Amino acid sequence: MPEIAAFRAVRYNPGRLGTDQSHLIAPPYDVLSAADKAELLSRSDRNIVAIDLPHVPPESAGPDAVYEEAAGRLQQWLQDGTFITESQPSIYVYHQSYEYAGRQYTRKKFFARMRLEPFGTGTVFPHERTFGGPKEDRLKLMQATRCQLSAVFGLYSDPANKISGLLDPGDRAPDVTATQGGVQNRMWVVNDPGVVEAVRREMAGRSVYIADGHHRYGTALNYRDQLAAAGTLPMDHPARFVLVGFCAMEDPGALILPTHRVLSGFGSVKADQVLAALRQGIKLQPVAADLNHPEQILPADSPHDVAVYIADGDRVEAGTFTNRRVLDQLAPEQSPAWRELDLGYIHRYLIDELVTRNTLGGKPPKIQYVKLAEDTIRLARETGGIALLTKPCTMEQLRAVSHANDLMPQKSTFFYPKLATGLVINPLA
Repeated sequence: MPEIAAFRAVRYNPGRLGTDQSHLIAPPYDVLSAADKAELLSRSDRNIVAIDLPHVPPESAGPDAVYEEAAGRLQQWLQDGTFITESQPSIYVYHQSYEYAGRQYTRKKFFARMRLEPFGTGTVFPHERTFGGPKEDRLKLMQATRCQLSAVFGLYSDPANKISGLLDPGDRAPDVTATQGGVQNRMWVVNDPGVVEAVRREMAGRSVYIADGHHRYGTALNYRDQLAAAGTLPMDHPARFVLVGFCAMEDPGALILPTHRVLSGFGSVKADQVLAALRQGIKLQPVAADLNHPEQILPADSPHDVAVYIADGDRVEAGTFTNRRVLDQLAPEQSPAWRELDLGYIHRYLIDELVTRNTLGGKPPKIQYVKLAEDTIRLARETGGIALLTKPCTMEQLRAVSHANDLMPQKSTFFYPKLATGLVINPLA
């Protein structure tokens, strides 16, 4: 069972920097470019990216010096009062309010430590594959700073809303606010031992599903194991835990958005030939789509499985999958839950089998992953390609694939909005 613990976070000093910390927080490191980092630092030279993103891009490890510089800066900020260390072990209630598709949402979460366990051995489940390069970068930063700077995003099931009810701040003013990218972030420090213990007990019987931050979780495991191999690591050592932002799957603000696909790079093969290949697995019909509002082409409740945009002719066709059971033969190694995924069908059958093997002679097309429908249409036009507008996966699908110890295709989930970095830092020493 997952073990949750309060902790004494390192965080920006509201007495010195104010409670509105919009200029100090940042998106997660793995969505930032060098230009993004420069823009954030132009708001404040104390922005968290000065520590959290020492090497750009973070897909691979940088030189040792950049991580040592980040660690030195963190220590300097602790000494000069930029950062404070919480006086008591606490849980940090975290609400994000935002607008999506014309509706207002508030996603309610809390930050706490969770005891680490290898995937597949207990009640913590991944849903996507991780890669070595990003974990090397994060490990070097963790070794240098002896901190975890950004949280893993974890989901748990709570249909009765018990945990969120325990942590309801009511009309109490937040201890920290920060607005970024149209998202209002609010955080409350909770150090009442009775509340902390009640949350710990409630979480003990629930599975946790990693929504975002698989590399961060894997890095924390590697860091723990390195320390354990070097000598005795007490069971209560902070390195045996990982910082998690927890959210209930049933929370009305917990949205999963789709990530669309753009296929291009067909060589001498015409786009219409690729479209003809797709028709072997999709029943397609032309639709009158408003390309000025492409996010409305395939709503989550659409009776269609996919929408296909063809740059040649600037047209859209809506489609229904016609051969879902083919995955029983093509992907018998995957779980039944995986074979029910729309993206399982799209990748393993439509792209791998019909397009790559049968139409392109074994050479796969270029696949680009795009979050916004309007950017998907634009990219398909620029590349002369074909866009596959997809539906989001559901919480039930994520849970089913995770419990089967299976992993979804790449870029299957887009949890919006991202957790802000810089609200709390988890010290590991």
